[in-house]
Amino acid sequence: MPDRLRLILGIKLRALRQAQGLGLKAVARKAGLSVSYLSEIEQGKKYPRAEKLVDLAIALGVAYDDLVSLRVDRGLDAVKDAIESPFLRAFPFDLFGVEPEIVVNLLAGMADRGEALVRAVGDLSRAYDARVEDVLLAALRAYQQMHANRFPDLEAAAERLRARLDLGTSPTAAALRAALERVGYRIDAATLSGHPELSSLRSVLVPADPDGGAGSGGPTLYVNGALLDEQLAFVYARELGFLELGSTDRPLTSSWIQVERFSQVLDNFRGSYVAGALLLPAAVVDAALVRLADAPTWDSEALLAFLAQTRSTPEMLFHRLTQRVPEALGLDELFFLRVHQPVGTDAVELTKSFNLSRVPVPHGVADDEHYCRRWADSVALRELDRREARAAGRGETGGGVVVAAQRQHFLAEGAEFFVVSVARPLALRAGTHSAVSLGMLLTRATKRRIRFWDDPALPRVDVSLTCERCPLADCRVRAAAPRVLRADDAMRRRAAALAALGET
Repeated sequence: MPDRLRLILGIKLRALRQAQGLGLKAVARKAGLSVSYLSEIEQGKKYPRAEKLVDLAIALGVAYDDLVSLRVDRGLDAVKDAIESPFLRAFPFDLFGVEPEIVVNLLAGMADRGEALVRAVGDLSRAYDARVEDVLLAALRAYQQMHANRFPDLEAAAERLRARLDLGTSPTAAALRAALERVGYRIDAATLSGHPELSSLRSVLVPADPDGGAGSGGPTLYVNGALLDEQLAFVYARELGFLELGSTDRPLTSSWIQVERFSQVLDNFRGSYVAGALLLPAAVVDAALVRLADAPTWDSEALLAFLAQTRSTPEMLFHRLTQRVPEALGLDELFFLRVHQPVGTDAVELTKSFNLSRVPVPHGVADDEHYCRRWADSVALRELDRREARAAGRGETGGGVVVAAQRQHFLAEGAEFFVVSVARPLALRAGTHSAVSLGMLLTRATKRRIRFWDDPALPRVDVSLTCERCPLADCRVRAAAPRVLRADDAMRRRAAALAALGET
């Protein structure tokens, strides 16, 4: 948000002028200002010099100190709260072509309704424990959707980096680490994994001392020694991406500790995008997508082979697919999901989602609801559990990587997706499994482009959003009774009864 002094002065001036029944022209004439300049002051776009503020105070018959203070009348205190709100101050309005002054003036112009709206938003954010980070990440997802997740400038940055460093089409973690060391980085792969507070982090960057103090040298990148090689490769590639893009507000840790500005979120997204494009070149991914799409039947083994060939994690690959499917196949009705599940439990936690499709899957549900266990990710997680149990019975460890694919018919939404999910154990969270999913809405365009969409071997499964909303009576994996569905049905019956009563 712009300087709050400008905005608060603007809404106070307009409120004072309107309370006295004065138009812009009358006040401008009394204060010796142009009408256009006074209008810009009221909109929060300009903050006048002290002598002009004195003239405005005299024109409106108020004390100078009252005019320039941050105090507002009771009718405007909610608008002031909005101006000072961390959510509005952090939201990147300019990214969407909206001037924040318009939002504030709209609230100020609605009087009682504006106050009620601001207070309602505040109450909701507190009730649902909303954080600035949530708002900023939601803004990033909207930004990606606005661009259909296509960013040719970032693809070009990755190719420049690949050519300059001579990394080839499948750079290894060792090659990427060497590239960082050549530009002055020191890599520490021992400290994090043994640190009691930081062992869950994949990486931490300690920048070089700008003052050149004793022992300063270049930056130090701490990486977790427990990471897989493909995860280390992504950490190094992202660091190179930040350097290539000249990122000035990039995060210093692999996962968020605190987010304050949208520029941090955007820099992280851009650096991560370049890393993915560097590790998984567009030409390689596009060719694999075309091969999969042109096959008459779905081939899980081909996906696993491509995963092994590219030396990437399932999450890295699926993120990259959301970027390349729209370009390579001309299909942009997609969603991406990630869930975590502690081993030996039925507790599925949705930890990341990104939806490019017109169908709201998934959408917000209450914390105490249970996501549908008929989805492909839960199928993959259950199979992973079975494999690990069989391996343990043989005295072995690990269940490997599991793929599940199916056609999912979302009952409430009336839409069908092809969904493929990959489940695996997490490297840094012992006793936890993760599954990522890519869903493609089965539109006419999808059916024309993907030959295997009607493969008889693909299970066709009716699914719901959560168990609490599911109408299926014979579900064998239900985790909870359909209480939300029953409550909605009761409300509809009551509404129908009331309507019938009025007709008698």
